[in-house]
Amino acid sequence: MSAVIGIDLGGTAIKGGKFSLDGICLAEKSVPTPQPSTPTAVAEAIANLVNELNQDRTCKAVGIGIPGPVDGSARIAKVAINLNGWQDVSLADWVEAKTGLPTTLNNDANCAGLGEAWLGAGRDRQNLLLITLGTGVGGAVILNGQLFTGHYGAAGELGLITLNPDGPPCNSGNNGSFEQYCSINGVKRISGKDPGELGQLAQAGDAEAIAHWQTYGKLLGAGLTSLIYIFTPEMIILGGGISASSEFFLPAAIAEIERRVLPSSRVDLKLTKAQLGNNAGMVGAAKLALEKISNILDN
Repeated sequence: MSAVIGIDLGGTAIKGGKFSLDGICLAEKSVPTPQPSTPTAVAEAIANLVNELNQDRTCKAVGIGIPGPVDGSARIAKVAINLNGWQDVSLADWVEAKTGLPTTLNNDANCAGLGEAWLGAGRDRQNLLLITLGTGVGGAVILNGQLFTGHYGAAGELGLITLNPDGPPCNSGNNGSFEQYCSINGVKRISGKDPGELGQLAQAGDAEAIAHWQTYGKLLGAGLTSLIYIFTPEMIILGGGISASSEFFLPAAIAEIERRVLPSSRVDLKLTKAQLGNNAGMVGAAKLALEKISNILDN
């Protein structure tokens, strides 16, 4: 039985999964990310993990999700956040040379979006957005069932759109980006509390915490408004750690969207939580590999 491998490269761990072509997880393993996490050491660790998962030689391709942007060919890691010395790393070439398997890359948010579209909350939808609400605000765009990455592979930075032109500075060079209001640091800046603590207080019925989450929901809804007008998705999937408290902010976000977005641009739109949790990136990377096989066969 043919299979593919999905790799989720993180700053502390590398997760790998072997999947059948219809999405059944056949094997899974996690190994520590080498420290220091130099490109050579990480490529070696990924190749070893792939070869271990492919002992029966049934795997046909490898997909890798990385914490940063890739080039338009989906072969070079332009930068990898929280890894040492990563700049224009030919990771796909290295892994192919060590495993003999066709390899493709994408950033971890895009992989998470692919994973949710394939086997998660969006598996019955063709047009959707994934928004990851965590240390930053990331995203992925799925249009007509395909991941949209733009001309040079850098599209889908949904957290960097402008929410308030006079707002706090963003590492991207923008001011008042969506990320500055809806990330963990945004919650801390506005409420003075970590999202986890704020969620616990809201669960306990704390009125001030609940009010903060309602404010967060309004900001989230306002940010999503611009994206809805551009993409008119069937579904917006919310992932990342902050989504754990979605019961407290989702109603306010939906109300804000309904107030700001014309009905014709939000027909049957559904906002929902991600389903795959920390496995979304690995699953999506496997989907990348599956698409790599399809492209090879088509050509």
